[in-house]
Amino acid sequence: MKRYCLAFLTLGLFSVVAGNAQSLSAEEVLEKAIAYHDPNSNWASLNTTFKVVMETPSRPKRTSLIGLDFPQQKFTLDVEQDGSSYAYSFDEDSCEIRLNGSTDFSQDEAEEFRLNCERGQFMKDYYTYLYGLPMKLKDPGTHLNPEVQKRTFKNKEYLVLNVTYDSEVGTDEWYFYFDPTTYAMEVYQFYHDESKNDGEYILLKGLEEINGIKMPKTRAWYVNKDDKYLGTDTLEKI
Repeated sequence: MKRYCLAFLTLGLFSVVAGNAQSLSAEEVLEKAIAYHDPNSNWASLNTTFKVVMETPSRPKRTSLIGLDFPQQKFTLDVEQDGSSYAYSFDEDSCEIRLNGSTDFSQDEAEEFRLNCERGQFMKDYYTYLYGLPMKLKDPGTHLNPEVQKRTFKNKEYLVLNVTYDSEVGTDEWYFYFDPTTYAMEVYQFYHDESKNDGEYILLKGLEEINGIKMPKTRAWYVNKDDKYLGTDTLEKI
C-alpha cells in the first residue's frame, strides 16, 4: 500500500510542477532559465578565457582559445587547425589579425584562411551569442514570443520559447528548449525558412562552469531536414 501511496504522491507532485510551468509566461520561463545558468548575474561583467574544440566528420580538429573581457570591450580568438594558426584581437573598435604569429601575410593567405575583420566580427558575435545563451535573449532587437510552447523532442518534453530578431540583428527564427523542472537549456534550433524545414538543431549535454556561469559542455549540430550530423563543439576550462 505504501508503494501505491508514494506513486500517487509522485504523480500529484509532477502534476503541480507541470501546471505551474504551463502557467508561466515566456518572460518568466526566460528569467528562470537565466537564474539557472547565470545565478549571480556574471555574464555582463565576464572576463575570462576558455577553449572550444570542434570536431567534424570531414575536416581536421579545430581548437579555439576564446578571450572575453566585457568591461574593457576586448575579444580575442586564437585558432589552431591542421598545422596552422590564426588570431583575431578586438579592442573596442580596433581589429588586429595574425597568421602563424605574424601580422604580415599575403593576400592569397588572407583569402585561403578567410582573414578579414568582418569575418573576425562574425566569429566574435557567434561565440558571444551561443555561449551567452540564454542571457543573450534579453539583448535589444530580440523579440520573444509571449506564448510558451510544450514540445516533445527526442522523447523528452520541454518548455519552448520562440524568438525572432530585428532584421539588422538576424533573420533566422529560433526555438529554445528548456527542462520543465530545472529550466536548464538543453536544445536550440533555428530555421531560415521554417516552411522548408531548413536550418539546424543543436543538442546540449553536460555543463562546464565558467566564472559561475553554467555553459553547455558539448554542442552537437544536426540538420533539421534529415538529422545529418555536422559536428560537435566541446568546451574546456583553461
